[in-house]
Amino acid sequence: MLLGVTSLLAAQTAAASSAAERINFGLTNTWLGFLAVGIFVVAYAFVVMEERTHLRKSKPVMLGAALIWTLTALAAVLNPALGVDAAQRAFSAIFLEFAQLFFFLVVAMAYVSAMTERHVFEALRSQLVARKFSYRQLFWITGVLAFFISAWLDNLTTALIFSAVILSVGAGNARFISVSFVGLVVAANAGGAWNAFGDITTLMVWQARKADFLEFWALFVPSVVNYLVPAALMHFAIPQGQPSAASDQAAVKSGGFIICGFFALTIAITVAAKYFLHMPPVFGMMCGLVILNVAGFLIKRHERQNQRDYDVFKAVANAEWDTLLFFYGVLLCVGGLATLGYLELASMHLYEGVGHFWANVAMGTLSAVVDNIPIMYAVLQMNPPMDQGQWLLITLTAGVGGSMLSVGSAAGVALMGQSRGMYTFFSHLKWTWAVALGYAMSILTHALWNHAQFSNGLWR
Repeated sequence: MLLGVTSLLAAQTAAASSAAERINFGLTNTWLGFLAVGIFVVAYAFVVMEERTHLRKSKPVMLGAALIWTLTALAAVLNPALGVDAAQRAFSAIFLEFAQLFFFLVVAMAYVSAMTERHVFEALRSQLVARKFSYRQLFWITGVLAFFISAWLDNLTTALIFSAVILSVGAGNARFISVSFVGLVVAANAGGAWNAFGDITTLMVWQARKADFLEFWALFVPSVVNYLVPAALMHFAIPQGQPSAASDQAAVKSGGFIICGFFALTIAITVAAKYFLHMPPVFGMMCGLVILNVAGFLIKRHERQNQRDYDVFKAVANAEWDTLLFFYGVLLCVGGLATLGYLELASMHLYEGVGHFWANVAMGTLSAVVDNIPIMYAVLQMNPPMDQGQWLLITLTAGVGGSMLSVGSAAGVALMGQSRGMYTFFSHLKWTWAVALGYAMSILTHALWNHAQFSNGLWR
């Protein structure tokens, strides 16, 4: 489950020092640089075509990362002026960034997997299915719940949970399922934008210390607007009437609520350790992994008494490893291109050329086609001199821009596979105008609601 399906450094001080030591080879106009860009484009093309090729998205980007860094190392060897260990130092700094993100996500995904195994989400789905809600009520209930839950899990996990609800209650009503899935994608992506735990891009910004945990909550109102505008327009396309009640029953297994409580405790420890002990977020999450193991021990003792056996490490094994390795490949690919000099070149033409505001809007719009993770990582690598208002703006636009197309976010791609042909690229495209309107209104809301955060001026 994508957090819900995400140490960017061994410590925050290490992050700062590695950023300061980041190396630019300046090879953007060489055959080697062009070849590296070509490798990345081909690798990402295979990611986009995953639905057709059935090749898991982690494989092409990991291969691309290996080839790009081979070229980078070759450039260092052939150019003594760079230093023979220049590629090694650059790779080590970027790999440490991935390591912190990796362990953060492993713990978060382990908790989600453990709650799934204890039927926490199945019980929620069962309760919603059994109630006598109308189609329009279900459209809003699933959307609002997805908005808030995705802030603490992630857009993919949340979308998969509520897609099961929509498919259960809307069986035989393709129109309800199609429109509700569009609303679900928008809600899950918008909900993940206003909390550090809600989306990988938000987590990356938090761990890069561009904003504190509570400062992301300034995006709550713009995120609400991003969801409500298209949802209000889609409301009238939802058929009236009421689906037949289902007798689907599911109960939370023993220990399920304990794991939920421990997950909340883990979040509290993570935030408290960051604020009061000045420790990186991954420190609190690793403490949470210990707590999850304690919960697993208690459940295991109880299960053995009932002739069953519970193993908490199965929750870790069930994490989204393809997603984690995809992050590895993407971050290493982008980091390699940054080392070759391409991100500095892009920053000069984009952020210095058109200004921070419009550059951030453009990057968010681009995330409808290119995954938001490489978009955000590229911006962090560029590290333009933006004030907090602009950093929050790119967090918002990269988080919700992918909602404009079904292929723009992990939630949309996953739901196309879950919908049995009732939610497609073109069924989502019919509502792109409404989602784009919500995107524009959320940016305007941020500019007005958080105007004090733009210390250097909105249009700079």
